[in-house]
Amino acid sequence: MKKNNRFYFAIVLATVMSMAVVSCSNDEGLSEGDLTVPKGYALSAGTSTIYSSSSFAYDSEADWVTGELKRRFIRGDKLYDDARTSSNDYGGGLGPVYAGYSCGSCHRNAGRTKPALWTQTGTDPDGTPVYGSGSYGFSSMLVYITRKNGAFFQDYGRVVHDQSIYGVTAEGKLECRWHAQQFQFPDGTPYELVYPEYTITDWYKPTYRDTDEPIRPEDLFCTVRIPLRHVGMGQMMAIDPAEIEELARRSNYPEYGISGRANYINERGRLQLGLSGNKAQHADLTVELGFSSDMGVTNSRYPEEICEGQRQIEQGSMMGLLYDQLEVSTEDMENVDLYLHTLGVPARRNVNNKTVRRGEQMFFEAKCHLCHVTTLHTKPRGAKLLNGTELPLLGNQTIHPYSDFLLHDMGSEIMGVGLDDHYVSGLARGNEWRTTPLWGVGLQQTVNGHTYFLHDGRARNFTEAIMWHGGEAEASKNIFAKMSKDDRSALIKFLKSL
Repeated sequence: MKKNNRFYFAIVLATVMSMAVVSCSNDEGLSEGDLTVPKGYALSAGTSTIYSSSSFAYDSEADWVTGELKRRFIRGDKLYDDARTSSNDYGGGLGPVYAGYSCGSCHRNAGRTKPALWTQTGTDPDGTPVYGSGSYGFSSMLVYITRKNGAFFQDYGRVVHDQSIYGVTAEGKLECRWHAQQFQFPDGTPYELVYPEYTITDWYKPTYRDTDEPIRPEDLFCTVRIPLRHVGMGQMMAIDPAEIEELARRSNYPEYGISGRANYINERGRLQLGLSGNKAQHADLTVELGFSSDMGVTNSRYPEEICEGQRQIEQGSMMGLLYDQLEVSTEDMENVDLYLHTLGVPARRNVNNKTVRRGEQMFFEAKCHLCHVTTLHTKPRGAKLLNGTELPLLGNQTIHPYSDFLLHDMGSEIMGVGLDDHYVSGLARGNEWRTTPLWGVGLQQTVNGHTYFLHDGRARNFTEAIMWHGGEAEASKNIFAKMSKDDRSALIKFLKSL
């Protein structure tokens, strides 16, 4: 009886959520409060919704960003996009080692720069061509490493910095080899899944070591991340945490194997709910961490060089490239934080299209909405930036991120590897990932020129992304697989409308 009640609750909830989204628009357009929703569109983020489907759909400010906020937005946008050099007006350049030369180098147009791991050529040992292999120059990817016992390597830290300034040695280079396997849907339609095999080469050799292999491959876990879309960042940070915690309490659907949980992390000296990142491992937008770890730029929160104690410090010192002062001010970092918080969220498109509506129905029938929750709300006072500036206009909004921002087990058995990367983040285990927000996902091709999905870009399209789902998403994946070809296509077209 309890199971039946839960099933009834899930169906009622699905119906209400579906109505909440679909009713945002109709054939004549809709005036909702002070917002006019054009025909064929639906609100995504309340007053921060923008009606753009261009290559700048992720990279345009919300309409309410005016006056002083607009001035700071422009400043933050410039800091985000421009390559750092020692001659610009930011106070310092890159390095000595780094992973990206600007925020925008990895997040082109505030999206996901096309990952280089698909752009190289190579062969398997038997001579069979594969999709991409080799070591890369600039990759736009972050390479996380740990020992197999979970500890960090003393001479490297959590990230391999594969770039360096002139005269300084990078920490290592990434190589990737792809493996493919053919599958069929129950109706006989073929599809293919590929997974990466990562190798790190060219490890820098600290001066006190005499080995060419400072890290043994058998003691290494390596996980690679392609950039996240910076869509809805401000709304995410303004979400009422009580609503996420309530979702965690009731996100338990044993009939589908689903049981989400919140991640909590210690940041800024206190335990906080995690929302940001692939594993909800951060309680903020990590602007200060990005300047430090990604670009090697010292700041008030991370005043030491990321390669402190390594050979690169000596190399940088000898070349006179290290600064005594911090290389980016807290004021400038908050402008970048403001830029991210005040970006508009593209509205849903083609919501009245018959196939899109059918695909939305399939989305709910596959129970995707139990994790990709359609509707959430922001807290009354909005969000606060890293240096204390408040953004109350982000408050009291109904938003449609298509995520519960909770951790879910995504499985480890697909092709013998699954999505378990063995990397622990806060409470998140290697097989647990935050539900990816889907708003804006349908414009990734337009904004960034590719449809590589999942944390490392192994999925080359929506279908592959769905079929990589395992663990708690196994039931939804199987429902999708058993749909007719037309219904699967409709569900994909619905995703493209987001």
